Amino acid sequence: MRNVVIACGGTGGHLTPGIALAQELEERGYPSWMFISQKQVDARLSKKYPNLSFQPMPGAPLIKSPLGLARFGEGFIRSFVRSHRFYRQIGADALVGFGGFSTFGPAMAARMRGMPIFIHEANRAVGKAVRFLARRSSRVYLPEGMGLEGISPEVTRNIGYPLRKEFRKIPLERARKHLGISINDRLLVVIGGSQGASSLNQWVKNHLQDLASEGISTYCLTGMGKDSSGVVRLEGPGSKTITSRFVSFTDEMNMVLSAADLVVSRAGAGAIAEITRCRVPSILIPYPFAADNHQYLNASYLEGKGGGVVCMDQAIKTHLLEEVKEVIFNEEFRAILRRNLYSMDGGDIGARMATDLIQSLQESTITKSVQGGVLRAVS
Repeated sequence: MRNVVIACGGTGGHLTPGIALAQELEERGYPSWMFISQKQVDARLSKKYPNLSFQPMPGAPLIKSPLGLARFGEGFIRSFVRSHRFYRQIGADALVGFGGFSTFGPAMAARMRGMPIFIHEANRAVGKAVRFLARRSSRVYLPEGMGLEGISPEVTRNIGYPLRKEFRKIPLERARKHLGISINDRLLVVIGGSQGASSLNQWVKNHLQDLASEGISTYCLTGMGKDSSGVVRLEGPGSKTITSRFVSFTDEMNMVLSAADLVVSRAGAGAIAEITRCRVPSILIPYPFAADNHQYLNASYLEGKGGGVVCMDQAIKTHLLEEVKEVIFNEEFRAILRRNLYSMDGGDIGARMATDLIQSLQESTITKSVQGGVLRAVS
């Protein structure tokens, strides 16, 4: 039996694939512990999984300012020390890192202990931390069609984004009923990620009447701490009441996506994986300040595969409303997008990743046993 630690905190996009992998490993008899951040979003989501083990870890993202560097350094040292102690307590055998600031300290502590390291990069741009750790890893998991310069193809595996077992497409009528939304509504879902996107939230507020006049209801996920929740009712065509909902956070993203006719979203790897699984047409708006411009690369890849439409952040005020109307009322185009998304769905990626990880650990054990036998024979 092997004890696997998964470093996956910081944002929902890092935490949810860690949960997906832990679910699969636990089912196969591999005890798993998850290092998460001390953020509210991690604490809230982890409470949904009482059968999994979570360990909050200190840490801070790398921000290029004197104060930012100091906070990152302090967080790194504290997480390094705490990780090293935790590995010793449980007899950890391997670390899986899903990127983000919560991975670096635990990864360096794992390396000091001689533990194998497995790194997963979900985005189509590999950040500096992942590049650094990749050279010290037993396996590097990358998106489809990507490689990493200086890393042997034998080490890399092209794999997608693991989704939790319960995350699946829900029939439209069932999803609408669960959320209290009429099956006859034309529904636009707007998502800014687990941390929210102020510009998207403001766009919805600015255009509530414009959308209602077209008969478009909205469901806006504002992000925790961004805006309070609420409901706005406006008059639409034929004096019909058009309802717009503002919700700070949901644990049922698959239900929300499955209810949508169209989604407007940032372009993190997790958001795209969930949109793909639920086969919902989308307009993706890459966050312009994302590291290494990874959201633009993610969105462009999906658009190139015929799975969505890209609208740049600077065009939100001038073009987004027309883009929304053009796509949401074009049934044929949305049907094409849904078919393409269906063909892009990678299936149970958590299971594939777990299988590869376990096989690698087993091969490592055999190699060590053989080497030990050779050494004893020579002596």
